Order: sequence, then structure tokens, then C-alpha cells
Amino acid sequence: MKELTNCRFTFSRREFLGIAAGAIGAITLKQSTASSQAAAELPKLQPVRVFCVFAGRTGHWYLTRPAEEIPKFRAFFSELEKRLETVHGSVKFIGEAQIPPEDAEKVAKRLQEEADALLIIHLSGHGGEAPVLTKLVEIGLPTVVFSQPFSGHGWMYFPQWRKAGHRVVLVASSDWADLEKAIALLRAPVWMKQSKILAVGRPHGTAEACKPENVKKAFGTDLVIIPNERIHKTMTEIDPKEAEAEAEEYWIRPAKAVVEPKRQEIIQSARMFLAVKRIMSEERAHAICSIHCMGDPRGCLTFSKLNDMGYVGGCEGDIDSTLTMLIFAYAFGVPGFISDPVIDVAKNAMIHFHCTSATKMYGPKGERLPFVIRSQTDSGAGVSLEVENRIGQPVTCAKLVHLDKMLFVTGKILWTSKDPLACRTQFAQSVPDARSLFLRWGEDVIRGDVMTLLHRVVFYGDYADRLRDLAALMNFRLIEEGKGEVV
Repeated sequence: MKELTNCRFTFSRREFLGIAAGAIGAITLKQSTASSQAAAELPKLQPVRVFCVFAGRTGHWYLTRPAEEIPKFRAFFSELEKRLETVHGSVKFIGEAQIPPEDAEKVAKRLQEEADALLIIHLSGHGGEAPVLTKLVEIGLPTVVFSQPFSGHGWMYFPQWRKAGHRVVLVASSDWADLEKAIALLRAPVWMKQSKILAVGRPHGTAEACKPENVKKAFGTDLVIIPNERIHKTMTEIDPKEAEAEAEEYWIRPAKAVVEPKRQEIIQSARMFLAVKRIMSEERAHAICSIHCMGDPRGCLTFSKLNDMGYVGGCEGDIDSTLTMLIFAYAFGVPGFISDPVIDVAKNAMIHFHCTSATKMYGPKGERLPFVIRSQTDSGAGVSLEVENRIGQPVTCAKLVHLDKMLFVTGKILWTSKDPLACRTQFAQSVPDARSLFLRWGEDVIRGDVMTLLHRVVFYGDYADRLRDLAALMNFRLIEEGKGEVV
């Protein structure tokens, strides 16, 4: 038999053909896996179409922004479209008008036909422009109004729009970064209208949020119930090698350690993720929650990776937390950690813990936090995560309830722990007044069972100020737990 020689390796023709066949097979499997994954891509959202109105005359000598600023704004918007790009899409500035000289009625018609949101840049005026702009605000689009110092005295009249209940964010600042933050918020109300949530089995939470027709009316979001059997059936259709590759690449290899779970259990959890991803792709869904997440396999890894990707996976069928996470994902670009909190008055802290956690708490483009693969604490079975959170990190704990109220409290991560009495991922958050938070838990606005009253969602970042603006855009009351309502 003739031998083929190449560098240090010598093998027969038959062996060479076998190796070649194996390589081709590996390439084919890789291509097949890639093709399978591509076929199950999660849906993107349509760009948020923002129409800009420059309000007020330029060129006057008194309290008037110069006309030269308009081209600067155009350049700023062009760059902003790139900076606000997320896994879901971005914003797109689709047109502009200057009032005066353009007719407000014609601009209003364009807004109704072309735009998802309105941006008003206040250039000048002492109040006479307010009635004209009111006609545009009353159309009802989510609106941002930006008024820099020395743009006239008309800014005094703009807060009346908020008091009248219009969906308006008012930004009085010399810093255009504040304008950028406000425009980013426009994504949430617009994208919620394009979104679909899957509830496996049934949704669980406040009564209003469990009704699909109510969710549709409040946010324009579709809530669709699917049977758990569909997930198990789809799991049988997933290639075992694809599931093994998913488990190895995303979980086993990056983990600091694997403690209780066996390799096959992790592979089965990865198979569940691939099945859920396929179903979400078929349904064009952006979020999922399940009352069956404690089954076999558990949904911990599935929901963790969905949240890492910028989508939403909510455990225990918690529809209120799922909606909260979807809103934060769109407005701020970060995933949430559903928590079973407890209060420690002695340390003025709220301790968060659960067995399902994202590893990319800074967002899909951020680095992963260190994690250990563990079993689920309560049962000692299944596959869960022990994620190491960052001490000193500012956080916001929040929950939307009854579709029209959002509870929140901000602080910083004080410590992490591995208490055997709590779920795997554990950390403590500072709070303004732990005793008040304990006594006023829920602020008398939550009614329901233990899970509904208990669950909160923790996000990396302090969003207290921006939540005030988001509440105006999305028509919910904002309530700081332990202190009472925030206006």
C-alpha cells in the first residue's frame, strides 16, 4: 500500500481517506448546526421612527439658539442611530420640520402617517409657540422635548403637558448626553407594541397582567399561551450533537466549576434552550415565561442565556416580572435577575437570591460574570447557576404590577454569599431604610399569592431618574418602595 507523507505524520491511503471523510463529516455537522441555528434566529424589531421638529425662529438676537446648531443636531442624530443599535434594532430619524415657517397641521399629518415618536428641539420662544406645539403633542406619540439654556422663556409652559397626562419627557439641559438618554427611552413604548410574550402553561401574577387582552391594551404587546408539551416535543427534534456543542461551548467550558450536575444533565438543559429558541423563532416572540420551569429539565439555563442575548426568560410564569424585564431590556439594554428577596434591618440591606440568573448583567455586549454550575437549591436536583455579582455595583430593584404601577428601590451591591438556606445566586443590596421597606413592602398596591407579592427584579445600574421619564412615556405610576409614590 502506497503511503502519503506530510511533515511529521505518516499514514496509509486508506487512513488518509478515513481522516478526510471524518473531516468532511465534521464540517458538514458544523454547517448543519450553523444552518439549524440560523433557521431559529430570534426576531428583531422594526426601527423606532423618530420625527424631529425644530421649534422657534433662529437668527434673533435675544434668547435664541443660532441656526448653525441645526446641522450639528443632524450630525448628532446620525451618530446616535449607531450608538443606540441593540440586538433588537435601533432608532431612525425619518424626517424633520422647522416651526415656523412650516405649517403645524401639515407636520401633524406627517407625524400620524410616518412616525412612532416625536422629538421637539426648542430653539427659541417666550411661550407663544406652546399652543402650536401642543397640537403636535396631543397626537399622542411618545415625545421628547429638549430645551437648552438661553432658548427663550417658553420652557415654563412645557411642564403643563406632563400635568395633563401627555406622554412627554422634558429635558432642560446643556448636555446633549441627557438628550441621548431620553431618546433611548423612546424604544420601550414603541417596541412593546411590536413584541410577543409566550406564557408556557399560563401566566402567573397580578390579575390584570394575566389577561392577554389587558396586556395588549396597556402596551400593545401580544401575550400567547402555549402548552409545555410543545417544548418537550420540540426537544426531541433537536440534534443531540447540537445540544452537546451548545452545552460545552456556552456553559461547561466557560464555567469556573461544575459541582453537582452530570454532563448529560447540562446537555439536556442546552437541548431545552435550543427547543425554546426554535419555538420563539417560529412564534416571532421576544420573551417567554413558564410555570413549568421547575420540571425536568429545569428552565434555569434556558432563561439565563435568553437574558444574556437581550431577550427575556422569566421563571415561575411570573408575567409581571417578565414585562418588567422586557421594558428594561428595551429602555436600558440590560437583563434582570428575578429575586426572592429578604430584609436585614441590622445591615440596612435587602438580600436577593434565586437559582436563575443572567451572566451578562451589563447587557448582551458586556462581559460575562464568573459562574459555577450547580444544582437547584430547594430540590438538590437539576441544573442551576451560582453567579458572582460585582460588589459596589449600583442596582435598581423594580417590578411592574397590575400593568399600571412600578415599584422600585435603588442601591449598591454590598456583599455576595453562599448561604445554604438560600438559592444559588445571592447578593445583598443597600437600601435607604430597610425597616421602612420591610413594613411598607408592596406599598399596598400588590395583591396575590406569595410569588406575586414576593418577586422583584434586579438590574445593574441606577435608573431612578430615568424611570421617572419612562413612567411618563408609558403611563404607569412610579412608586419608591419604603417611601411612597414618586411624581
